[in-house]
Amino acid sequence: MPAQGEVRIGVLLLPHFSFAELGLLLEPLFITNWLLQKKRFRWSLLSVDGDAVTANNGVPVPVDTHLPDAETFDIIFVLASFETKMFTGDRRAKIWLRRAATAGVELCGVQTGTEILAAAGLLKGHRAAIHWDNLDGFQELYPDVDAHAELYAMDSSRMSCAGGTATLDLMLKWLRPQIDPSIFGQLRNHLLEPRIRAGGFTAVPDREDAPDTLHPVVRRALELMKRTLEEPLPTSRLAERIGISVRQLERRFRAEMGASPARYYMRLRVARAHRLLQQTDLSVAQVAAGAGFQSLEHFSRVYRQYYGCTPSSDRLQSTQAPALPRDP
Repeated sequence: MPAQGEVRIGVLLLPHFSFAELGLLLEPLFITNWLLQKKRFRWSLLSVDGDAVTANNGVPVPVDTHLPDAETFDIIFVLASFETKMFTGDRRAKIWLRRAATAGVELCGVQTGTEILAAAGLLKGHRAAIHWDNLDGFQELYPDVDAHAELYAMDSSRMSCAGGTATLDLMLKWLRPQIDPSIFGQLRNHLLEPRIRAGGFTAVPDREDAPDTLHPVVRRALELMKRTLEEPLPTSRLAERIGISVRQLERRFRAEMGASPARYYMRLRVARAHRLLQQTDLSVAQVAAGAGFQSLEHFSRVYRQYYGCTPSSDRLQSTQAPALPRDP
């Protein structure tokens, strides 16, 4: 990538990409150009067929062109969010991205855009930042990628970002060595963003089971549950492994988590099944086994209680599909 010359940027949009993430990607580039009073960074919005692409909020975004010669760009960002399974098999996108990689173009996946790169075989052996909600499915599909639930990753000529506001962190990290420090400082001032979070920051939700807020007994129980989702332990075995009585475990767990250990354990298992169903092509039987269910009938009944539909009807991570479990 040129040190001081014009940087040519391609932004490949996949249907249902995040409108917010596109803004977080482009705004730092626009502000930098404005501060410099020249086109230091020049970008083109792309789609596979050259048609406008509808974002996840329903807004159609016109593009500049379809896929030009890969050598046209110094870096290509791939943006995707919902319904990624519908596009990972797109032959045109895969071939184009592989040509870009062969030509030495830097590649970056944003949110599930990283899965598009992985499906093209371009992340083997690379570290990748994956949104926590997609990590289970991604690891199942691409075991040869070093995937982590973190904000962003920069690994040689490959970059990845979990999405959301981490997109801005990634852009600031990427821009910093390419512009004068005084301009970079002004960029952060205009963005009202004094921080740059480290890429390795663990990107997990602020949940009720955050380890630093829990009693050690509950924390150890949760750690055991998460390690044994495929082969769940009875409450008596959990208590034995932790070294307390069942009554003590249940009392402490209810006080801090608002549910019995058995009910919370089930919620974790069904949530894992939900992610695998929507994000992979594993059979319903394989998903059931991966969540510790020995009976398909039992799995289907429990799944319907939590998500209001059958497992076989919940196979795509879309804006219309159920997102959060309900307490039966």
